[in-house]
Amino acid sequence: MLFSTRMDKLPPYLFAEIERKIAEKKKAGVDVISLGMGDPDLPTPAYIVEEMQRQVADPRNHRYPTNAGVEEFAQAGAAFYKRRFGVDIDPEKEFLPLMGSKEGLAHICWSTLDPGDLSLVPDPGYPVYGGSSLLAGAEVKLLPLERENDFLPALDAITSEEARRAKLLFISYPNNPTAAVADGAFFEKVVAFAREYDIAVIHDNAYSELAFDGYVAPSFLATPGAKDVGAEFFSLSKPFNMTGWRVGFGVGNEQILEHLWRLKTNLDSGMFEAAQRTAAFVLNGPWDTVHEMNAIYQRRRDVLIEALQAIGLNAEKPKATIYLWVPVPSGYTSTSFAEHVLDQAAVVVTPGNGYGAAGEGFVRLSLTVPDERINEAVARIERSLTI
Repeated sequence: MLFSTRMDKLPPYLFAEIERKIAEKKKAGVDVISLGMGDPDLPTPAYIVEEMQRQVADPRNHRYPTNAGVEEFAQAGAAFYKRRFGVDIDPEKEFLPLMGSKEGLAHICWSTLDPGDLSLVPDPGYPVYGGSSLLAGAEVKLLPLERENDFLPALDAITSEEARRAKLLFISYPNNPTAAVADGAFFEKVVAFAREYDIAVIHDNAYSELAFDGYVAPSFLATPGAKDVGAEFFSLSKPFNMTGWRVGFGVGNEQILEHLWRLKTNLDSGMFEAAQRTAAFVLNGPWDTVHEMNAIYQRRRDVLIEALQAIGLNAEKPKATIYLWVPVPSGYTSTSFAEHVLDQAAVVVTPGNGYGAAGEGFVRLSLTVPDERINEAVARIERSLTI
């Protein structure tokens, strides 16, 4: 059989490879502790499940959904952005449901980029940014995120020629995988840069609600002029333990979202309206469970940081996300360390270079396992390093 040559440009998806390795170990009877996936271990809160059950039983939700989104979801999303970030969103023109933010991040490349265009992608970064840009036929310009620059891209290192070719810039703060955060001054630079070169900015805002020690993450759209140049994708997956539900939304620039909507009308039939109405219920409802999850993740963060430091790893406390971005021990590469702890300790960590070449020298650890398994994982890693 013959297949599309565009697939030749696409590397194996990082997390699919991790899942495959875990399955192999478990099949062999090995007790694997995975700190590699950012998938919450605790269930979706009961009150959300109960609302979804009620919505699923409602016949009005059994027909084809609207791609534009049910009104109550759009209104709830707009109200949330006003209440949480102080950002005004027009629910009719500046809101679009997404079947998880990953879907939107992938499809925005198809609605924005042409072959030969340039996509500006953080390195390290969520693999979908670069992979989907390549599938759309664009070229990718990697923007190194380095510790010396607080894991922010150096926009002034992009040449004017590259900037004029660029049509899309991906950013994400709080950041996956580095767990770095950004302030208003950085977002202002992004707006000025995008306005000068007529570039669409997509801010992946999946982790703004997972923050610690009193830190409150801002929205890119709260920056003056941000809606003129960009859109922001928000997801219910992480703050509400709803990764399997595939519920998110895009807000911001009307033209960006309108083109994405036009593409999606040709690719999917919209999000299940029971899920949309449940999402509206969640956004309008209490935030207690989010605060409870943050307390759990902060405790796990502190436990893992203390344990890693005790065995000599230079781990630093992040202000947000559910990840630690940890330098590997001397004598290891990202890949060799990840392979070592998997083979010798049956612990899964994600090699930093899986997110891009600039991630070399780091591994990402997730906080989505119970405290006792975190302690066991670190004990296993320590034993493996002293063998």
